[in-house]
Amino acid sequence: MSTDIVTDVFEEHRPVLLEVAYRMLGRVADAEDVVQEAWLRWTGGDRAEVRDPRGFLVRVTTRLAIDRLRQVKARNEAYVGPWLPEPYVTDFGDTVPDTAERAVLADTVSLAVLVVLESLSPLERAVFVLREAFGYPYADIATMLDRGEPAVRQLAGRARKHVDERKPRYDVDPVERRDLTERFLAAASEGDLEGLMSLLAPDVRLVGDSGGKTRAPLRIVESAEKVGRFLIGAAEKGVPEVSFRFFEVNGGPALLATVDGRPDSVFQLEILDGHIQSIYVIRNPDKLRSLDLD
Repeated sequence: MSTDIVTDVFEEHRPVLLEVAYRMLGRVADAEDVVQEAWLRWTGGDRAEVRDPRGFLVRVTTRLAIDRLRQVKARNEAYVGPWLPEPYVTDFGDTVPDTAERAVLADTVSLAVLVVLESLSPLERAVFVLREAFGYPYADIATMLDRGEPAVRQLAGRARKHVDERKPRYDVDPVERRDLTERFLAAASEGDLEGLMSLLAPDVRLVGDSGGKTRAPLRIVESAEKVGRFLIGAAEKGVPEVSFRFFEVNGGPALLATVDGRPDSVFQLEILDGHIQSIYVIRNPDKLRSLDLD
C-alpha cells in the first residue's frame, strides 16, 4: 500500500473515528489526540493482514479512548462546579441521509446523554457508543474489545438500562427548539421576567460549566423562579460588545455568545412539552477554544 493510499484510507475514516472518540471522551481536544495516535498506529504498524480498515481503525481508536478515559476520570474528580461536555459542532450534511439515523446520532452526542455516559465504566461506555451510535453487532464489538460476546451483551444491557433511567426526557424537534431558543434570548435580553417564566418548565434546571475559571453558578440552579431571576439578574449586569449567533452543537440548535469577537458562552436548551426543561451554559474558556465558526 503506497503512502498516498495509506493516507487516503485513514482520511476517509477520520470523521467516524473522531465521532467515536468524542462520544467516548466528551472532549474535542482529547478526541483529536486519540485520533492522531490512531494515525500513528496505522502508519507505523503492519497492515498486511488488515482486511477491514474501518473496523481496524475503530478498534484502535476505541481502545485508545478507553485508556484516555481512565486517565481523565481522575482529572474530573477535582473539577470545580458542574461538568458538561465540550461543545462539539455537528453538521451531518449529506453523510447521514436517513432521518432515523440522524436522530440516533444526534441523541447519542447530546449534552444530556454525554453527561449520563460520564457515570458509566469505560468498557460500558465503549459498548454503548459502538452499539447505540454506530450499530456494530455484538460479535464485532467483542472482537474490538477482546471480550466474549456474552460479556459484551451484559455490558450493553447494563449501560442501556443506566442511560434510560438517568437520561432526561426531552423533545428533539429542531424547529421547536430553535423557536424557543429565540424567544428565550429575547426575553432574557429584554429583562422580561414574565415572558421568560412563561417559557420555563416549573422544574427547569440550569447547569453552568465554568471550571472555576469564569463566572457561572457552582451548583445547579433549579425551579422556574430561581432560574428566571438568575437569568434576568445576569442580563441586567450586562456585558459590553456582546453578540449572539445560532449554530448547531451536539445535534441541536445552540446560542454562541461572543465578546469582542471571542467565544464567551454557549447556551443550549432542552425542550419538553413546549417548555424549557434544561438550560446548559458552557463558559469554561478551555472548552470554547475548539469552536471554529468562520
